[in-house]
Amino acid sequence: MTDPVTRAAALLKEHRQSIDRLDAILVYTLGERFKHTQAVGKLKAEHDLPPSDPAREATQIARLEDLAKAADLDPEFAKAFLKFIISEVIKHHEKHQS
Repeated sequence: MTDPVTRAAALLKEHRQSIDRLDAILVYTLGERFKHTQAVGKLKAEHDLPPSDPAREATQIARLEDLAKAADLDPEFAKAFLKFIISEVIKHHEKHQS
């Protein structure tokens, strides 16, 4: 039989490995997302469209809030995270407008 400390250390290692894999997934997913938002920014600049779309942003925030609830994630955290991403995207879009 394994002692509790050894078992706890093994479980901790497993959780950390999962966290590391998920962090990698998040980074690559954000990278892919930003490739698409950069393409959107270029399109908007080419067609003199505004860098932000408040109606779309509100829809996306509400959608993400629902997804967060379904995923058992704090919806306020999810909204803050998406708002941060949106602000970064708008900064990129504004660079294309110049």
